[in-house]
Amino acid sequence: MNNSKVLSLIGLATKAGKTVSGEFSTEKSVKSGKGFLVLVAEDASENTKKKFRNMCTFYEVPLYFLSDKEALGRAMGKEFRASLAVQDENFAKAILKVLEER
Repeated sequence: MNNSKVLSLIGLATKAGKTVSGEFSTEKSVKSGKGFLVLVAEDASENTKKKFRNMCTFYEVPLYFLSDKEALGRAMGKEFRASLAVQDENFAKAILKVLEER
């Protein structure tokens, strides 16, 4: 499975200021209707995964588990990140397209 394309799109979206990361910001983004896509690290805790799975189902936001905390953080130019939300519809569509191809 090749995540590099997704991670580079995350990097572009972050540079454009269209992502938020961290549990609190991601949750706020989804609940306020600004988040178009949520990505959670596969090595995040079961509690975190369950929380976002339930929230994204309720708010009808696409949710994907991918890579690990370190890779997600590196893609964003930050430290470890367990969760992030893409707040731009076009970036979200581009990332979804790549995710659905795999």
